[in-house]
Amino acid sequence: MILIKQKGRDYGNKEYFKYIVVIPNRIIRGVGWKGGEELDVELKGDKLIIEKVN
Repeated sequence: MILIKQKGRDYGNKEYFKYIVVIPNRIIRGVGWKGGEELDVELKGDKLIIEKVN
């Protein structure tokens, strides 16, 4: 997987960024996700847990 940093906008003297995680197709198929589904994110220590919202 890869984490992409993308500049979102400038506001005043400050830059704002967004981050995109690219997940391989085999993993998406493995968990049964489809594009456009809502996901829930939880932070546990230094781990990021992503789950599909039911």
